Amino acid sequence: MDWLYALLLGYISGSIPFGLLLAMAAGKGDVRKIGSGNIGATNVLRTGSKWLAAGTLLLDLAKGFLPVFLAWRYFPQGVPFAALGAVLGHCFPVWLKFKGGKGVATNAGVAFGIAWPIGLAYAAVWLGLLAALRISSVAGMSAVVAAAIAAAVLGYMAFVPVLTAIAVLVIFLHRENLKRLREGTEPRIGGKK
Repeated sequence: MDWLYALLLGYISGSIPFGLLLAMAAGKGDVRKIGSGNIGATNVLRTGSKWLAAGTLLLDLAKGFLPVFLAWRYFPQGVPFAALGAVLGHCFPVWLKFKGGKGVATNAGVAFGIAWPIGLAYAAVWLGLLAALRISSVAGMSAVVAAAIAAAVLGYMAFVPVLTAIAVLVIFLHRENLKRLREGTEPRIGGKK
């Protein structure tokens, strides 16, 4: 039953909509009604508050890291399920009728929770591409793929299947971004609308 407990722990943690809660608490309204309609840090940034976006990013990282960290202690056989549950919770939170974010920041926390070298690979690709291209979707999709590759290269083979499944999910959730990238209309962070 460890796998089920770990999955539920991950899902409950991941399903906390920090972006929505922080924006509403700060009087910025419902982030689901602006920009992409997502609850993640990139859309929270569209409220005009870098601090709210940074807070959302850190809390979304934490909600991916914490269940994996706890699973290592209490449900070691269930760690991959805690990882999957956290991302599923963020992307499909029951509290928001299963309409959440795209899982990039939460999966960064998952990657660090599984093993810090995988987390560093994730962060290097994510932040490096974000700085170079200033296109959040490209950086995020590349980072989730990098995590699965890093797990394989660094010998964390038990986590390759779950990280690959998460990468496929995250890329699927970015299908509108992929369409805009093909059309050359994907927005850049800090760019004009």
